[in-house]
Amino acid sequence: MTTITPNTPWWRTLTKEHWFVFTIASLAWLFDCLDQQLFNLARDGAMEGLVGPVAAKIKGPYTTSVFLLGWATGGLIFGALGDRYGRAKVLTGSILLYSLCTGLSCLSTGFFDFCVYRFLTGVGVGGVFGLAVALVADTVPDKARAPALGMLQSLSTLGNITAALLGMGIGAVAVLPLGLKPWQAMFLIGALPAFLCVFVMGRLKEPQKWIDARDAGALKGVKLGSYAVLLRHPKWKRHAWYGLIACSAGIIGLWGIGNFHPTIVGSIVETHFKSLQLTGAELASKKALWRSVGLLLQNVGAFVGMMTFAHLAQTKGRKFAFALALLVSFLSTLLVFKGLREFSQIFWMLPIMGFGQLSVFAVFAIYLPELFPTSLRSTGVSFCYNVGRILAATAPFTISKITASLGGDIESFRTAGVWVSLVLLLGIAVLPLLPETKDQPLPEE
Repeated sequence: MTTITPNTPWWRTLTKEHWFVFTIASLAWLFDCLDQQLFNLARDGAMEGLVGPVAAKIKGPYTTSVFLLGWATGGLIFGALGDRYGRAKVLTGSILLYSLCTGLSCLSTGFFDFCVYRFLTGVGVGGVFGLAVALVADTVPDKARAPALGMLQSLSTLGNITAALLGMGIGAVAVLPLGLKPWQAMFLIGALPAFLCVFVMGRLKEPQKWIDARDAGALKGVKLGSYAVLLRHPKWKRHAWYGLIACSAGIIGLWGIGNFHPTIVGSIVETHFKSLQLTGAELASKKALWRSVGLLLQNVGAFVGMMTFAHLAQTKGRKFAFALALLVSFLSTLLVFKGLREFSQIFWMLPIMGFGQLSVFAVFAIYLPELFPTSLRSTGVSFCYNVGRILAATAPFTISKITASLGGDIESFRTAGVWVSLVLLLGIAVLPLLPETKDQPLPEE
């Protein structure tokens, strides 16, 4: 048995059960991110195949908005259910839903049914983050909470990198089995995380903190997982609303802007390979391959950024790390949207953007669970993170409208992204209104 001292490394404070919970929660979020990035890689190809190359540039962002709206809806529903009925049970259902609906996306025949499948996938995807971080926060010792949550978020980049490698493999194959198109193959692969449910359902237990809060709530009449309680309580509603604004800025930075870098990369790759006389299927294959390479490069930078800012949050404070991450996200977005012009620049600009934009999410994972009590932890985290998705869903729509109003070409798209990125600075502005939670225990009622 390990003797715990102030100098004991955090990982040595974890028991086998702690490690099991951490592993399952990390895999759930990792596979969730795999699914998200497979969509980002498949989106342009799917739209080009379903509505044509010209309409794809306009309708592609709309599918992201639909996905984000489903994400927000599922996050709010599953977040509250997780506080009421248990993080482990609800997490299992969330994983199963997003896996199955991802697989169904490959059967799409048009814009409408594709959006239906993406909305339902988003509902499942939306539940995972709030449930996973609440599960870990309520399970591990206080000393291990911040580094474990930072590591959970950092490991999510492995899901992103796996998506990139899969996309590269699919893009490198000229003719796929069963006559599948590259985007269809990506969605089929995205259905595989459903198998994780088999392991989750059998062994994953509810955290003792949640069990105690449920039992105490039953005795005192405290309602768990209530948005009414969250938004009426003078302290928790303040944390919820200001946390929502700060989170929305980072989410828009990535999902409303940054995850459209495959559009820029695709245009550069198309110009590059057309100069080498490639056309038709060969050109489409190269575009799919290099969009995936771009995602891989972005997430190499993202892993470094997440680890760096998770450490900053632990040593310098949550709010300092949050503000700096949003600033770096803003600057790195400007770099790519205005500066990425040449094929060779892909190799260093995309890692810088990944470092900036994904670093914000490492701070989310550590900071958000520390703003709410056990009875509202999953609900509060999901509110900040997933209502943020509703706001973020307006960003692709806004980019699409600005792009269309400026002419609809790739330069119009770049300009639209720059304007929308200004929202990242709003997140910095509200941080002084939130508490610093470094070295503080988790709040309770």
